[in-house]
Amino acid sequence: MPTMEQIQPYLPLIIMAVNGMIAGWIAGQILGGGGLLRNLIVGIIGAVVGGMLVKAGLLNLPESVTSITGKVPYGTQITVSTIGAMLVILVARFLGRS
Repeated sequence: MPTMEQIQPYLPLIIMAVNGMIAGWIAGQILGGGGLLRNLIVGIIGAVVGGMLVKAGLLNLPESVTSITGKVPYGTQITVSTIGAMLVILVARFLGRS
C-alpha cells in the first residue's frame, strides 16, 4: 500500500481526474448521449480544457456562481470542468456531422 508521501506528488492529477469524471457525467446528463466510459473520458479532457480556458482568461465565472460553488469542496473546479466537458462534446458533435 503506498504511503501518503508517495501519493502526494500525484494528488493534483488524481483530484483533476476525479473532478473530470464527475464533470463528464454531469455534462452527459445535460447534453444527453454517450455512455459512462465516454462521459468519464470526455470529463477528464474537459477538465483540462476548462482549466486552460480559465488560465487563459477566456472563462470567468460570475460572482453569483462562485459564491455558491465556493462553499462546496472543489465545486468551482467541477463547474469549470463541466463547462469544458460540454464544450468538448459540442465540438465533437459538430466535427462528427461534417
